[in-house]
Amino acid sequence: MSTTSEHTGDDGPAQGDPGYRAGFVTFVGRPNVGKSTLMNALVGQKVAITSSKPQTTRRAIRGIVHRTDGQLVVVDTPGMHRPRTLLGERLNDVVQTTLGDVDVIGFCVPADEKIGPGDRYINEQLDQYPRAKKVAIVTKTDTTSRPAVAEQLLAVSRLREWDAIIPLSALGDVQLDVLVTEVVKLMPLSQPLYPADAVTEEGLEDRVSEYIREAALEGVQDELPHSLAVTIDDMVERDDKDLLEIYANLFVERDSQKAIVIGKGGARLREVGERARAQIEPLVGKQVFLSIRVKVAKEWQRDPKLLGRLGF
Repeated sequence: MSTTSEHTGDDGPAQGDPGYRAGFVTFVGRPNVGKSTLMNALVGQKVAITSSKPQTTRRAIRGIVHRTDGQLVVVDTPGMHRPRTLLGERLNDVVQTTLGDVDVIGFCVPADEKIGPGDRYINEQLDQYPRAKKVAIVTKTDTTSRPAVAEQLLAVSRLREWDAIIPLSALGDVQLDVLVTEVVKLMPLSQPLYPADAVTEEGLEDRVSEYIREAALEGVQDELPHSLAVTIDDMVERDDKDLLEIYANLFVERDSQKAIVIGKGGARLREVGERARAQIEPLVGKQVFLSIRVKVAKEWQRDPKLLGRLGF
């Protein structure tokens, strides 16, 4: 996983520092163990959307963590799972490709749930990536007792020889600095890979479409999250009104799902728009006019052509 030469620059703190380290880290774990929340907490701003729904992350998203002694490029990926659709297979391919390229893999296990078959399956998959250092991370330590956290740390330690085992709470900002320190130590000696002001590689359209999808995920029924996809048709700046006009499409797979997303009299779609605008406006620094059209793309998760059109 390499970056282009434009990402290296003379503005990094590594100049003249032979001990500076930089590299790539990704977090793996069952869906909804808090990988995206952890990435956002480390980067210091919202780079990846989060949701209580599994499989919220759908592509590799990079966030950059800057330290005086090193730089971490955190690659957030979809959760490892047994795929049931072509989309699921492609998401797993994203995970496999990322794992083959990174320097450190952080295996996330929530403190408040016993280690189960899904965790053991993922742990076994890590043997396919001998080059990467392995770190165990017990997440969500704020949700349970200290004895329970200690018990989970012991259970995790029995899975394999880890390069480090770290308990933390991303929401409570507990031990995040310890995680960064330990992971930087495991990185190769290197100049910075990104300029000092870089936060993510995500383009504005990508971040806007993700904020819309996150808003649409709120409160929807269990079968809907996988069926939702967002594309941006156009983004137009209106200088006379200091306004950004955004025209987006929200795709579902069936007419019945379209009715659910729109809601009675369009009420639910208006809520989605309000939630999305509340996130987009601080990002773009101006008022936003947001138009969302709900469209049906039948069984798009299983259709190669539709998956391509939707960016997968």
